[in-house]
Order: sequence, then structure tokens, then C-alpha cells
Amino acid sequence: MNIFIVGPMGSGKTTVGKIVADELFLDFHDTDAKIEQNTGVTIDWIFDIEGEEGFRKRETATLKEMVSLNSIVLATGGGIIIEEENRELLASRGTVFYLHTPLNVQVERTAKDKDRPLLKDKDPNKVLTELQNSRQSLYEDVSDHIIDTENKSGSDVANEIIKLVKNYG
Repeated sequence: MNIFIVGPMGSGKTTVGKIVADELFLDFHDTDAKIEQNTGVTIDWIFDIEGEEGFRKRETATLKEMVSLNSIVLATGGGIIIEEENRELLASRGTVFYLHTPLNVQVERTAKDKDRPLLKDKDPNKVLTELQNSRQSLYEDVSDHIIDTENKSGSDVANEIIKLVKNYG
């Protein structure tokens, strides 16, 4: 059983994923962390040197590696759903949960985080709105389950996922 968690930056994918993995005794992985581990540099550095296109290529290669594993929980980068190939990989190799998160919560959670290349030197509210407008339907299309994260803790969201996994496999 593979559980894939998608959603925008600031939705809690990594936090929730770790809890789900612990509770279900599965291995936890994070695509961004794996990219940094494989390259030895930060995501921010990759964006600066290779641009978003270079990063997206690395992201797809990492996803291919991750989906070949079994019994994992995978927290993905917010833009992983941009590429059709990635959406197909996610949909075909596990159960996909979309953490739907209101814009104001995303802004609040990412406000002090300097490791967000897409927000670097830009108006976070404007950027996050544009990303939400361009990506929301992709998140919805690839997902087996949509979890509303508004006014919920990471544990609450994780428990919702665990319940769905136990009930529906």
C-alpha cells in the first residue's frame, strides 16, 4: 500500500505524512528532501541555478524512483501535479490524498519560511493565489480523497487519512 499526499505549499503534507507513516508502520519519504539528498544542495539552489524547469525534471526522476517502492507514505512537492506524467505515476501506484488548504492558511504557514523558491522576493498572497488557481483542478483530478485541512491540526488530518485507508484500503 502506497499513500501519496499532494497539496499546495503550507498544506502540511510533510507533517501529516510523518504521522500517517508512524501510525500505519510505513516508511515515510518526501520528494523535496529526497531531491536535496540526491543532489547535496537545497531546492532553492536548484531553482537559482537550473530554474523551475530543471527542478521539475529532477522532481519527476525522483518520483519515478519513489513510486517503485512499496508500503510508503510520500509527501510530494506542491507542484508535482503540474506534469501529466507525474499525475499518472501517482494515480497508478497508490492512493492519493489532496490536502485542500485555504489560501489564508497557506499564507500564514509560509510567511516566515525562507525556503520557498516560488515565493522568493515576491508577494506571497499574489503568488499563492495564482498557484491555487492554476493547480487546484489538477490536485482534484489526481486525488482519490480530498481532505479539508481548515481548522484542523496535523494529527486531525492524519487521523482522517488513516481512517479512510483502513475503511477503503
